[in-house]
Amino acid sequence: MIRFRIANMTCGGCAKGVTATLKEIDPAAELRIDLERREVSVDKSIADPAILETALTSAGWKSERLAA
Repeated sequence: MIRFRIANMTCGGCAKGVTATLKEIDPAAELRIDLERREVSVDKSIADPAILETALTSAGWKSERLAA
């Protein structure tokens, strides 16, 4: 599992944007969004975590990778 804190993910629309960004990289990844904590967990992804983090940053999300 890979976890990211997304500082600027504040609403359901933001969660959809984060989901779309990550699914672009790995459509089969399983995502869990926690809006209250502003975190997303990525399971069963074949993508390198650095690639996911780069995609989030490139899309304008203020992401920080958290320890699993």
